Amino acid sequence: MAPTNITLLLIFFFFGIVFTQSGFDKVFNKKDNLDFLYEVLGKTFSKPLILIAFYNITFLEVLSGLLCFVGIFEYLIYQSLAIGYWGLIIGAIALLILLFGQRMSKNYEGAKTIAIYFILNAFALSLF
Repeated sequence: MAPTNITLLLIFFFFGIVFTQSGFDKVFNKKDNLDFLYEVLGKTFSKPLILIAFYNITFLEVLSGLLCFVGIFEYLIYQSLAIGYWGLIIGAIALLILLFGQRMSKNYEGAKTIAIYFILNAFALSLF
């Protein structure tokens, strides 16, 4: 197995954990998550817009995480990285949406964390 592919599989696993945990946390703790978002973003965005973004981010995170996990198995069985690639693309979109919200609400510390994830994502995509 090529070192590049090992690196990609580890990054798939990382984002599989990050995005499925985050997405499923939003699903199973919806009220707490929305209360937090209304408090943090409520001065910048309207409640309906926050709710729409919440559902979109939840969908993108769960989808990205699951695609990253499935991408690992796809590689091990078929030596293809296609599904994991799309997991990374969808994850990048989710991260950009999250970054936009953090920056607009002036939560620069939260934006820094998202930027670190995005750098890892961009690095992984550069390996294709």
